[in-house]
Amino acid sequence: MTELELREEKVSGEEIFEGRVVHLVRDTVRLPDGSGATREVILHPGGVGVLPLMEDGTVLVVRQFRYPQHEVLTEIPAGKMEYGEDPLECGKRELSEEVGAKAENWVFLGNIYPTPAYDTEIIRIYLATGLTFGEQHLDEGEFLNVCRVPLEQLVKEVMDGSIRDAKTQIAVLKTARMMEK
Repeated sequence: MTELELREEKVSGEEIFEGRVVHLVRDTVRLPDGSGATREVILHPGGVGVLPLMEDGTVLVVRQFRYPQHEVLTEIPAGKMEYGEDPLECGKRELSEEVGAKAENWVFLGNIYPTPAYDTEIIRIYLATGLTFGEQHLDEGEFLNVCRVPLEQLVKEVMDGSIRDAKTQIAVLKTARMMEK
Protein backbone atom coordinates (compact mmCIF):
# COMPACT_ATOMS: atom_id res chain seq x y z
CA MET A 1 0.00 0.00 0.00
CA THR A 2 1.33 3.42 -0.95
CA GLU A 3 1.26 6.03 1.76
CA LEU A 4 -0.03 9.49 0.87
CA GLU A 5 1.77 12.60 2.00
CA LEU A 6 -0.92 13.91 4.32
CA ARG A 7 -0.48 17.64 3.90
CA GLU A 8 -2.77 20.45 2.80
CA GLU A 9 -1.23 23.60 1.37
CA LYS A 10 -2.89 26.99 1.80
CA VAL A 11 -3.56 28.67 -1.55
CA SER A 12 -5.48 31.72 -0.34
CA GLY A 13 -7.43 32.97 2.64
CA GLU A 14 -9.86 35.56 3.90
CA GLU A 15 -10.96 36.82 7.29
CA ILE A 16 -14.64 36.16 8.01
CA PHE A 17 -15.03 37.50 11.55
CA GLU A 18 -12.86 38.74 14.41
CA GLY A 19 -14.41 39.05 17.85
CA ARG A 20 -13.14 39.06 21.42
CA VAL A 21 -12.85 35.25 21.56
CA VAL A 22 -13.50 33.99 18.02
CA HIS A 23 -11.37 34.83 14.98
CA LEU A 24 -12.73 32.95 11.95
CA VAL A 25 -10.92 32.61 8.62
CA ARG A 26 -11.80 30.80 5.40
CA ASP A 27 -8.85 29.29 3.52
CA THR A 28 -8.66 27.62 0.14
CA VAL A 29 -6.26 24.66 0.27
CA ARG A 30 -4.70 22.18 -2.14
CA LEU A 31 -5.34 18.58 -1.04
CA PRO A 32 -2.83 15.70 -1.35
CA ASP A 33 -4.40 14.63 -4.68
CA GLY A 34 -4.03 18.15 -6.10
CA SER A 35 -7.71 19.09 -5.89
CA GLY A 36 -8.95 22.10 -3.93
CA ALA A 37 -11.09 22.47 -0.82
CA THR A 38 -12.28 25.16 1.59
CA ARG A 39 -11.39 25.16 5.28
CA GLU A 40 -13.07 27.39 7.86
CA VAL A 41 -10.77 27.71 10.86
CA ILE A 42 -11.12 29.39 14.24
CA LEU A 43 -7.81 30.96 15.23
CA HIS A 44 -7.23 30.77 18.98
CA PRO A 45 -4.23 31.67 21.18
CA GLY A 46 -4.66 28.51 23.27
CA GLY A 47 -5.41 27.92 26.89
CA VAL A 48 -4.18 26.31 30.07
CA GLY A 49 -5.93 23.98 32.50
CA VAL A 50 -4.65 23.26 36.00
CA LEU A 51 -5.54 20.33 38.24
CA PRO A 52 -4.89 21.57 41.81
CA LEU A 53 -4.27 18.48 43.96
CA MET A 54 -4.41 18.86 47.73
CA GLU A 55 -2.21 16.78 50.06
CA ASP A 56 -5.25 14.76 51.18
CA GLY A 57 -6.00 13.63 47.61
CA THR A 58 -8.82 16.06 46.96
CA VAL A 59 -8.91 18.27 43.90
CA LEU A 60 -10.13 21.84 43.60
CA VAL A 61 -12.62 22.05 40.75
CA VAL A 62 -14.85 24.86 39.62
CA ARG A 63 -18.50 24.65 38.74
CA GLN A 64 -19.79 27.25 36.36
CA PHE A 65 -22.60 27.81 33.91
CA ARG A 66 -21.50 27.37 30.30
CA TYR A 67 -23.85 29.20 28.00
CA PRO A 68 -23.28 27.13 24.81
CA GLN A 69 -24.28 23.93 26.67
CA HIS A 70 -26.87 25.69 28.90
CA GLU A 71 -25.71 23.82 31.96
CA VAL A 72 -23.35 23.95 34.92
CA LEU A 73 -20.14 22.05 34.20
CA THR A 74 -17.49 20.72 36.56
CA GLU A 75 -14.05 21.78 35.32
CA ILE A 76 -10.48 22.23 36.41
CA PRO A 77 -9.44 25.89 36.71
CA ALA A 78 -8.53 27.10 33.22
CA GLY A 79 -8.35 30.07 30.96
CA LYS A 80 -7.38 31.54 27.63
CA MET A 81 -3.79 32.55 27.01
CA GLU A 82 -2.79 35.87 25.53
CA TYR A 83 -0.85 35.59 22.27
CA GLY A 84 2.82 35.05 23.17
CA GLU A 85 2.09 34.33 26.85
CA ASP A 86 4.07 31.62 28.61
CA PRO A 87 1.70 28.68 29.34
CA LEU A 88 2.98 28.11 32.87
CA GLU A 89 2.52 31.79 33.73
CA CYS A 90 -1.04 31.60 32.38
CA GLY A 91 -1.66 28.52 34.56
CA LYS A 92 -0.36 30.32 37.63
CA ARG A 93 -2.58 33.32 36.88
CA GLU A 94 -5.70 31.18 36.35
CA LEU A 95 -5.12 29.16 39.52
CA SER A 96 -4.79 32.37 41.49
CA GLU A 97 -7.78 34.09 39.86
CA GLU A 98 -10.22 31.19 40.00
CA VAL A 99 -9.42 29.49 43.32
CA GLY A 100 -7.12 31.95 45.07
CA ALA A 101 -4.23 29.49 45.23
CA LYS A 102 -0.53 29.34 44.46
CA ALA A 103 1.37 26.11 43.88
CA GLU A 104 4.91 25.19 44.85
CA ASN A 105 5.14 22.31 42.35
CA TRP A 106 4.05 22.18 38.71
CA VAL A 107 4.04 19.09 36.48
CA PHE A 108 3.27 19.39 32.78
CA LEU A 109 0.71 16.72 31.82
CA GLY A 110 0.64 17.42 28.09
CA ASN A 111 -1.13 19.29 25.31
CA ILE A 112 -4.58 18.52 23.97
CA TYR A 113 -6.28 19.63 20.76
CA PRO A 114 -9.94 19.94 21.85
CA THR A 115 -11.39 20.46 18.35
CA PRO A 116 -8.64 19.90 15.74
CA ALA A 117 -10.97 19.75 12.73
CA TYR A 118 -11.74 23.48 12.78
CA ASP A 119 -9.90 25.19 15.66
CA THR A 120 -6.20 25.99 16.28
CA GLU A 121 -6.63 25.92 20.08
CA ILE A 122 -4.11 23.93 22.10
CA ILE A 123 -4.80 23.46 25.80
CA ARG A 124 -1.76 22.89 28.00
CA ILE A 125 -2.55 20.81 31.09
CA TYR A 126 -0.67 21.05 34.40
CA LEU A 127 -0.83 19.31 37.77
CA ALA A 128 -0.28 21.76 40.66
CA THR A 129 0.67 20.64 44.19
CA GLY A 130 2.01 22.27 47.34
CA LEU A 131 -0.89 24.70 47.42
CA THR A 132 -1.18 27.82 49.56
CA PHE A 133 -4.19 30.08 49.57
CA GLY A 134 -4.92 33.77 49.32
CA GLU A 135 -7.73 35.75 47.73
CA GLN A 136 -9.71 34.67 44.70
CA HIS A 137 -10.01 37.41 42.07
CA LEU A 138 -12.35 36.46 39.25
CA ASP A 139 -12.54 38.25 35.92
CA GLU A 140 -15.41 40.69 35.44
CA GLY A 141 -18.55 38.73 34.56
CA GLU A 142 -17.07 35.43 35.80
CA PHE A 143 -19.16 33.49 38.32
CA LEU A 144 -18.18 30.09 39.68
CA ASN A 145 -18.19 27.89 42.74
CA VAL A 146 -15.00 26.20 43.96
CA CYS A 147 -15.42 22.66 45.30
CA ARG A 148 -13.07 20.11 46.87
CA VAL A 149 -13.69 16.65 45.46
CA PRO A 150 -11.69 13.44 46.06
CA LEU A 151 -9.69 12.45 42.97
CA GLU A 152 -11.29 8.98 43.03
CA GLN A 153 -14.76 10.58 42.90
CA LEU A 154 -13.74 12.69 39.90
CA VAL A 155 -12.50 9.55 38.12
CA LYS A 156 -15.91 7.93 38.74
CA GLU A 157 -17.68 11.03 37.41
CA VAL A 158 -15.50 11.04 34.28
CA MET A 159 -16.21 7.36 33.69
CA ASP A 160 -19.98 7.62 34.26
CA GLY A 161 -20.25 10.65 31.96
CA SER A 162 -21.07 13.23 34.64
CA ILE A 163 -17.93 15.23 33.79
CA ARG A 164 -18.11 16.05 30.09
CA ASP A 165 -15.44 18.74 29.82
CA ALA A 166 -12.54 17.30 27.78
CA LYS A 167 -9.65 19.10 29.51
CA THR A 168 -10.99 18.03 32.90
CA GLN A 169 -11.40 14.42 31.80
CA ILE A 170 -7.82 14.27 30.52
CA ALA A 171 -6.34 15.99 33.59
CA VAL A 172 -8.26 13.77 36.03
CA LEU A 173 -7.41 10.50 34.27
CA LYS A 174 -3.73 11.37 33.73
CA THR A 175 -3.35 12.45 37.35
CA ALA A 176 -5.08 9.32 38.64
CA ARG A 177 -2.80 7.17 36.48
CA MET A 178 0.30 9.00 37.78
CA MET A 179 -0.86 8.45 41.37
CA GLU A 180 -1.09 4.67 40.74
CA LYS A 181 2.64 4.38 40.03
